Amino acid sequence: MIQVFGHKAPDTDSTGSPLIWAWYLSDVRKTPAKAVLQGMPNTEAVWMLGKWGVSMPEIIEDVAPGDQCVIVDTNNPAELPASLDQAEVIEIIDHHLLAGGITTRTPINITVRPLACTATIMHDLMGADLDRAPAWVKGLMLTCILSDTLEFRSPTTTPHDRRVAEKLAKDLDIAIPSYAMEMFTAKSDVSAFSDTALLKMDSKEYTLGGKQMRISVLETTAPQVLLDRKDRLVAAMPAVAAEDGADEVMLFIVDILNEQSTLLVPNDFVRRVAEASFGVPVEGDSVVLPGVVSRKKQIIPVLKV
Repeated sequence: MIQVFGHKAPDTDSTGSPLIWAWYLSDVRKTPAKAVLQGMPNTEAVWMLGKWGVSMPEIIEDVAPGDQCVIVDTNNPAELPASLDQAEVIEIIDHHLLAGGITTRTPINITVRPLACTATIMHDLMGADLDRAPAWVKGLMLTCILSDTLEFRSPTTTPHDRRVAEKLAKDLDIAIPSYAMEMFTAKSDVSAFSDTALLKMDSKEYTLGGKQMRISVLETTAPQVLLDRKDRLVAAMPAVAAEDGADEVMLFIVDILNEQSTLLVPNDFVRRVAEASFGVPVEGDSVVLPGVVSRKKQIIPVLKV
């Protein structure tokens, strides 16, 4: 049985895309496959599963020697199972930059395209076979695209992502604005999560000025709820960094509706990074960054010390 999985701390795309591709492998290619996750998905992803009546995939801690695997929504070894080099990777589908470091036993299919969402790539790879897909497959695909594009607000959005989402919405008889608001409301309900869990919920590793960083992002329609927890979030950062072998955690609270981010500034190092990277003076323990909503295009590429 082929295992299909995305990155650690799964967001909507890394929860939905494994399910989409596992359906395609099993029902179209006739190669039995199952979706698995590397952690508990975020609140929006859980909402998506409930909305479309899809069971939560199994959560795995690692892969076993010889396991056949398809990797989606990442190609970064730091975000993948520790024993991946002992497994058999047979395919990679992703929309992130090439990180390098994955070794395969045989030549494999690799599809990496400059689109906003893995599900958009899967739409294209399936072609006419998508016509036979059940509604839940198209529903997950639409949700993933709207999530990764922040309902087309993110600068990662391409005209093709938008066309695909609008076609899927029409097929499903869904009004995108109201559906996206349901999604974002679910994403914004973080009352059940600890401060540590929030810092890890959507986090990527990055090296900056010789320091190992965790670049964390929380997308929300209710930023004040998170800002009210600012002191607790800052207090939790050293332990999260230490647990992950990092030096610093940078947390960006993305205000989806107002299209801006608030960066928490716990120390002088993060202050220097913020001023050098975004060209803004920083006073106090946070700074608002108008127009900044994408870690991929507007945060990681500009970070400097």
